[in-house]
Amino acid sequence: MTSTTTTSRQPDPGPDPDRDPATASAAAPPGRARVALFGAGPWAAATQAPAIAGHDGVDFAGVWARRPEAARALADAHGTTAYSGEDGIGELLAACDAAAFALPPDVQAPLAARAARAGRHVLLDKPVATDVAAARAAADAVARAGVASVVFCTLRFARETRLWIDRQIATGGWFTARAQWLGALYAPGGTSPYAASPWRRERGGLWDLGPHMLSVLIPVLGEVTAVTAAPGPEGTAHLVLRHASGASSTATLGLSAPPKAASVIVECLGDSGTTVMPEWSDPVAAFRDALDALLESARTGRPHPCDIHFGTRLTELLATAEGQMAEISEPSASSAGV
Repeated sequence: MTSTTTTSRQPDPGPDPDRDPATASAAAPPGRARVALFGAGPWAAATQAPAIAGHDGVDFAGVWARRPEAARALADAHGTTAYSGEDGIGELLAACDAAAFALPPDVQAPLAARAARAGRHVLLDKPVATDVAAARAAADAVARAGVASVVFCTLRFARETRLWIDRQIATGGWFTARAQWLGALYAPGGTSPYAASPWRRERGGLWDLGPHMLSVLIPVLGEVTAVTAAPGPEGTAHLVLRHASGASSTATLGLSAPPKAASVIVECLGDSGTTVMPEWSDPVAAFRDALDALLESARTGRPHPCDIHFGTRLTELLATAEGQMAEISEPSASSAGV
């Protein structure tokens, strides 16, 4: 089944208790920006926290986490203040100019909306949400508040892949592309700390890896006008996309591949021949560049291409694909050879 989706907005949920009329504006933060981090899991500890702490132009305002001990451990490691609980959310929002998030997507979205209504610029993780209504509500809150937003799709900010994407946009003339990200996160004997993530295990590679691949394909080939999706083995997702440029693309996404099959590939084919996306490194530097992009957007008032509205579009596309996959049952063992 092929489906075409459109973007719409929902009303803002109304006043927020954290909103400070004196500071809730779209103005760029004066001097050194105070940046807060919401989340203290493995991704926050490995990427967001060291990036914020090591950034020469910002002050690390603090860390909020649901578990006080997790907030304290990460805050202590970087010489900042720990916050937790409902009161801690409001206290940290009052102490910052921008809020970065490293939380499960459907926890992130309402907190990002709350931060925006408090006048704070927001740097979100991908996906913005797995629920379309929640993503749209957060995007609408950002638009109403006039604050800046960036979604950290790693491939858009890692230097090696960012420059490659820019070159392919400038080259144009693409006929088709294929993207494949097969991880072995849930392979027997795996030791990755991300395997313990409940939302990742529940929603799979479609939601964890799909935003990465779409964030590359869309700027190069154009807006997605139609998506067709089908399930593969062990939760793998297969997508076929049509783009506004007339090009088509495919994406294969999974977290349960055999270790020797794990791979990341993006290949574009067109008038100029074939080109393959390079490998990338240093997610901490990539997140630091995403933070720079947020501060630049706050200073200039110009939206970043990978902002919350783009992130909401990714949620819409992935939700459409997930719905299609749910309608297709995987073949049973008895019928596999028919």
